[in-house]
Amino acid sequence: MLALGCDQAGYGLMQEVKKHLEERGLEYVDCGTYSEDSVDYPVYSKKVVKEILEGRCDRGILICGTGIGISITANRYKGIRAAVCGDCFSAEATRLHNDANILAMGARVTGTGLALKIVDTFLDTPFSGAERHARRVRMIDED
Repeated sequence: MLALGCDQAGYGLMQEVKKHLEERGLEYVDCGTYSEDSVDYPVYSKKVVKEILEGRCDRGILICGTGIGISITANRYKGIRAAVCGDCFSAEATRLHNDANILAMGARVTGTGLALKIVDTFLDTPFSGAERHARRVRMIDED
């Protein structure tokens, strides 16, 4: 199960992502926002984080104008590894090497066609499990 969240800048792209996920038969929880009215992105980032940390969802997708602010908020939480990706190579590498559990994208910098390919790459790429990568992922959460 995926958790989805966006602010007003990401709302339009998120609607396209939701259609795409439905076409693929993938289930998701929509954590908002639900319109293009101005909102505070940390609210929606935290909702997605909560879904993952409480075990209701395995991964998430966050979208704001650049993907930066919404990912910074998510990355404040132990156990969350949110990666801003604007290309398929980064989406693949962050899954293979970092076991990223949240994909963040910028609706103002990534077009719909590419964004959907990035989503597919992120969702379809497993964590490699290689010892060196697993060790580094563990180190992220160390105090």
